[in-house]
Amino acid sequence: MSLRLACIADDYTGASDLANTLSRNGLRTVQTIGIPADGLALPEIDAIVVAFKIRSVPAREAAAAALAAAEYCTARGAGHVMYKICSTFDSTDAGNIGPVTEALAARAGGLCVPVCPAFPETGRTVYQGHLFVGAVPLAESPLKDHPLNPMRDSNLVRVLARQSSRPVGLVPFDTVERGATAISAALDAALGEGRGACIVDAIAERHLLALGEAALRRPVSTGASGLGLGLARAIAGGAAPAAAPDFPAPEGPAAIIAGSCSAATLDQIAAVRGRIPICHLDADSLLAGDMSAALDWAGELLDSGPVLLASSATPEAVAALKSAHGAEVGARIEAALATLAAGLADRGVRRLIVAGGETSGAIVDRLGIPAFEIGAEIAPGVPLLRSIEPEPRLFALKSGNFGGRDFFPRALAAMGVAPTPGAD
Repeated sequence: MSLRLACIADDYTGASDLANTLSRNGLRTVQTIGIPADGLALPEIDAIVVAFKIRSVPAREAAAAALAAAEYCTARGAGHVMYKICSTFDSTDAGNIGPVTEALAARAGGLCVPVCPAFPETGRTVYQGHLFVGAVPLAESPLKDHPLNPMRDSNLVRVLARQSSRPVGLVPFDTVERGATAISAALDAALGEGRGACIVDAIAERHLLALGEAALRRPVSTGASGLGLGLARAIAGGAAPAAAPDFPAPEGPAAIIAGSCSAATLDQIAAVRGRIPICHLDADSLLAGDMSAALDWAGELLDSGPVLLASSATPEAVAALKSAHGAEVGARIEAALATLAAGLADRGVRRLIVAGGETSGAIVDRLGIPAFEIGAEIAPGVPLLRSIEPEPRLFALKSGNFGGRDFFPRALAAMGVAPTPGAD
């Protein structure tokens, strides 16, 4: 491996999003699920994205996983470690963005880490330290209602400071406009003031390019896929990216599992009603972990075309479930959906689309996928993935908020599948 860049992602769909960005911008990239096993043969790569499910675990556990991945990657030549977070800065006052960033910085000898979740291509921008979704501050947008990490404050300096042991600063828009050298100088000055991290403004791609150049001069950075774009361009220089590999469609049926409760996913489900058979999973079966009825339903239809199985619900319904069954309801539903995915695999499904970051993580873990090759982009932030295993399978792992209304048909088409009419 001629490894240049190591990325540690806090969830699986975010890892796919970043791997897609790196590949599109000139870096040969793979996504691994956790630290690769010694016997896993990886292709020749410039960048690795090590995916964990550490966004919502205890901070100490998240930091330990990130440090182990950093050790693995730097031992193989990576000169820069990026901690990949959600573009909506999903976290709580306990972490995990602050604790993991501080752990990686301490391992690197102490520095002021640039932190930026902006990705203008997907409508995420940071101005004067505030995160916007389109033209709306995060805390006033529909994305504020994440079931695990609701975001009620758009001021990222405040958000990060509440979960950090050292003060947090800001590299403001006018500094970023002056380019990489000005950004680096601002970070150096912030370190001299005792700050452990700085939120960096970015509202356009040119800001990401300047930030990537500045960040690459340091051993650690934290951000979303927009930061990855800047890092990739800085590493690749003017090299044209290779065309995305063309993955042949495997034999066997296709299925969609939707666990996200985001407005985008709910709209995507509504868009295929009448075109793809849909099974709306009931809460009692999910909480009991009993997927037998859903699997029987799918088994009768899979030979005729793709099916969609959804636990997705409105924020109000999710709140009611939490009130009735406790905060752990999300983990119980994820486990049930992972059981569902395993049952679909037993029934021959080798093309699987998953909506929802936590859902994707639970399913990939249950299926035992060690790593993915990165294929063509289906929608911004969502590539086609091929598992690195003796009998490869195709996947699309979608963050709940990603993709247009036609995402499911587009993903199926990328896998060589056409929707077939069906009733709910």
